[in-house]
Amino acid sequence: MRIVTYRHAGVERSGVVRDGTVFPFLDGRDVVQVIENGRPEVAEAGVPLADVRLLAPLKPRSVRDFVTFEEHVEGVRRSVDGAAGVPEAWYDAPTFYFTNPHTIYGPGDEIPFPAASAARDFELEVAAIAGPGQTIFGYTILNDFSARDLQSREMRIGLGPAKGKDFASSLGPWIVTADELAPYEKDGFLDLWCVAAVNGVEIGRDLLSNMGWTFPAMVAYAGRDSVVRAGDVLGSGTVGNGGCLAELWGRNGTQEPPPLRDGDEVTLTVEGIGTLTNRIVSSSTGAALPPVRRRDQARARSERQD
Repeated sequence: MRIVTYRHAGVERSGVVRDGTVFPFLDGRDVVQVIENGRPEVAEAGVPLADVRLLAPLKPRSVRDFVTFEEHVEGVRRSVDGAAGVPEAWYDAPTFYFTNPHTIYGPGDEIPFPAASAARDFELEVAAIAGPGQTIFGYTILNDFSARDLQSREMRIGLGPAKGKDFASSLGPWIVTADELAPYEKDGFLDLWCVAAVNGVEIGRDLLSNMGWTFPAMVAYAGRDSVVRAGDVLGSGTVGNGGCLAELWGRNGTQEPPPLRDGDEVTLTVEGIGTLTNRIVSSSTGAALPPVRRRDQARARSERQD
């Protein structure tokens, strides 16, 4: 089953796609409510898929983005911080960071990169959508857009990524329920071809089954000493072999292929799921930050004596 969120005749609704037609849920539930409570009835009459505007398939409660491909870690690490190899700690557990659930874009949306960023990048991922009780409800495509120059500088502090990532991610074109992808399972992994292209030129491709951990292992680790709720998004991390530009920059020692520019179209295709395309633009320039107030140690220790 393919579940979508869409806009038609000025109204935003959710429903299922069958044979090129969208059938809305009768009770007006959104996708997170459907994931929590089960599928409601759908209308008998549908709308042609070609006549609707697909939106991001859900508004996630949270987005955890993992890093489960060794090849990606090795290449990007060299590109972002100049280090070689894969950190030994990577092999201990499926590490993740939280990214912004409020800057989620959908199919066909323009992606506003920070105007100050020149090293603009995409990241080809598959995301699992958590179901009740730390199950997996389904899967969609995730593009974790990255401002590599901002990311490289801020991560020197030992935190992050932050502003290098939180401006945009895209999801789509729909959620494919887990049962639909069961035929692709191989030793617990999903054996799906994933392909990235910029302006119609293929940049990279890899099998999703090259992940270091399965999606159930990722969900279980995320829930350890914590909470995973239905509707949470858990990204696979970027596939290897050109799943992003930074990996190739790290391997090539130069920014080839070039960073994304305004007007570029990024298309991610995942076997069994579909295709997600977005166009790159620049956001408006933000106001300059005030200068930092550096600590005067002598003053800090002497001003208050009470």
